[in-house]
Amino acid sequence: MKNTILKAELLSKTYSNGSIMQHVLKNLTIDIKAGDFTVIMGSSGSGKSTLLYALSGMDKPTLGTITFKGQEISGYSNDQLAIFRRKHCGFVFQQIYLNETMSVLDNIIICGLLVSRDKKAIAVKAKDMLLKVGLTAECYHKYPSQLSGGEAQRVAIVRALINAPEIVFADEPTGALNSTNAINVLDVMTDVNAAGQSVIMVTHDIKTARRANRILYLKDGVIIDELNLGIYVKDDPERHQILREFLESMGW
Repeated sequence: MKNTILKAELLSKTYSNGSIMQHVLKNLTIDIKAGDFTVIMGSSGSGKSTLLYALSGMDKPTLGTITFKGQEISGYSNDQLAIFRRKHCGFVFQQIYLNETMSVLDNIIICGLLVSRDKKAIAVKAKDMLLKVGLTAECYHKYPSQLSGGEAQRVAIVRALINAPEIVFADEPTGALNSTNAINVLDVMTDVNAAGQSVIMVTHDIKTARRANRILYLKDGVIIDELNLGIYVKDDPERHQILREFLESMGW
């Protein structure tokens, strides 16, 4: 039986605009097992990205607790949360946030150096991972401004995975990619998950979502249902149909 790696209990997030209160998340309880590939789906404004940021420690919940391997992190200071994220997490954002003054390779290496001093080994690993997402040697010394949006997104994904984080948080990681590059990226995410890393991803795309073993459907800040798909198997039409029927029953 898999152990729980991340747990949220009675999680709520409220924003205030003067006298108006916006309740984005409402008393959510989630248990993420080590090695799970969890996808969060729902309509725009349902709270998906807010939930992802709260679970990752990028944003603090208004109420409720979040624990990582039994250790509560929701009460951590900002500095403690930064250390937690550096040690245990990888992030793929909708906004890419590459350092514009560094080359592609250096953007990745500098993140690798947060946990290892072996710059040569990090560079070798970075080049291998870049190749797996369809980026060849000609891009290594380019700057972010010289990349297309899809290329920059793939660099950001490699940067997020370079340290083999225990949990990868991804917010629409294939949104800016064409179908071929999206498959390359999803293959990498599937491989790291198969190697034991947990993935928590927000997506609107059914082809992306079917890579997960677990789908959580969010509506108005509440998880209204979930679907367990089991281990991903390529070219499984039944899996796609089961997911489609589930999403249609949710009003997707």
